[in-house]
Amino acid sequence: MSDERAVRERRIIDVLLALGEGEVTTYGDIAEVAGYPKQSRLVGRILRETKVDVPWWRVVNAQGRIRTGNPALQAELLAEEDVLVAGGRVLDAPIGRFARNDG
Repeated sequence: MSDERAVRERRIIDVLLALGEGEVTTYGDIAEVAGYPKQSRLVGRILRETKVDVPWWRVVNAQGRIRTGNPALQAELLAEEDVLVAGGRVLDAPIGRFARNDG
């Protein structure tokens, strides 16, 4: 792995590891925070390939849709963190892009 690729991977993993319980975000948001805007596919690749134990279930697409190989497991893990998922989509979350707006 090239040094540049390793740095990108580490930065993205660091952002993933910083996600808190009940925090739901998108592939694109992770890429932007890590310093790689518009590279959401890079985040998806890293989530698929990394051996680091990251909270992958807290990442969905920009519409809130679950796009993993095991959507039932992801929905279950999110529900355990008080995230409302229906029809394969995050509708409400305690923290993050899909956070509740209690007014």
